[in-house]
This record gives sequence, C-alpha cells and structure tokens, in this order.
Amino acid sequence: MLKPVNKTVMHSYPGLVALITSAFEGETNIMAAGWHSYISFDPPIYGVAVAEERYSHRLINESGSFVVQFVAAEHAAVIQKAGTYSGSDGGKLEKIGLSWQKGRSVPVPVLDCAYVAYECRVIDRNTYGDHDWFVADITQFHQDPSCFQENGLPNMEANPLPLYLGRSTYLTADAQTSRRNVHIRR
Repeated sequence: MLKPVNKTVMHSYPGLVALITSAFEGETNIMAAGWHSYISFDPPIYGVAVAEERYSHRLINESGSFVVQFVAAEHAAVIQKAGTYSGSDGGKLEKIGLSWQKGRSVPVPVLDCAYVAYECRVIDRNTYGDHDWFVADITQFHQDPSCFQENGLPNMEANPLPLYLGRSTYLTADAQTSRRNVHIRR
C-alpha cells in the first residue's frame, strides 16, 4: 500500500543511460545522462537534461550541439566513468579510453563503441529546477544494423543492454531476460 512521504522519491529507473558528447573550441567531453527522451518522431527531436554545474553544459550551450549515444552492456563501466569523472580535469574521453570520430553534421565526437548515435543541433533550452532541458533537432543518425532485428527491435543476443538501476548498479537485459508481449483486442 502506498504511504505519503515528505521527501523526493527518485524512481525513473531501470532505464538506458545515454552518453552525451560535446565539443567547443577544441575541448571535448562526455557525460552520462539518465534524463533524456525522444520528443518528436517527425521531425526527429531529442532532449536531454544537463545541470548547469556540469562541464558539458557550457560546451553544449556555447556550441549549440551534442551527440546522444547508447552502448552495449559490456560498456557499463564506460557509462559509470562518464558519470563519475569530471570533464573540468580535461581529456575525459582519453582518460576513459574511448575512440571516436568527428560527427558528420556537428563537430562533436561520435563514439566507436556506440550501437546508436544521434547528432543533434540545439533548437531550445529551458531551465526546470536544477537542470536545463536542451532540445535538439537530430541532424544525423548512426546505427549498427547487427544490433537490431528486422522489425527494428534490439537484437538482445547480439547486443545485451545495460539498464541502470541507480547507485552504480546495472542490470543486463539480454536474450535470457524474460519477455512478455502484450496484445490488446479492440
């Protein structure tokens, strides 16, 4: 039974954590973002919440661009490091040991280990509480086709997914994870 409590209850997990890369005037950075979402399919628009004190905030704000990426469960340590190390110390991508290519539509790193990446150009930014919500047009898609089935769903055998539970804990969703298809008759 639910009981009222007098504190914030954070429960939006488990979920996929996005890796957000940014760049401005020769500086690059990466951060882990648990709060992100598709906002529109057509046109493709994506949003991410970034606290102002994060190093990535300035790079995204100044450049007007970022890249959203997702990696397989084998890279859960990369997600954790991206969310733990500070970009203000410099060389965060190198410190984590990540290889990357410059984006095609934005001059921002696209990770070689990602199975999906969205290059994004900021179209709006609003402050909500302690985070800014950056909204962006997706200007270029990247996808590793081997990580998806013909129907567009993830291929869990080829690409197990890391679901973040909170407190540095991940669950691996793979081919052994229980699935349930729900069909509703109308």
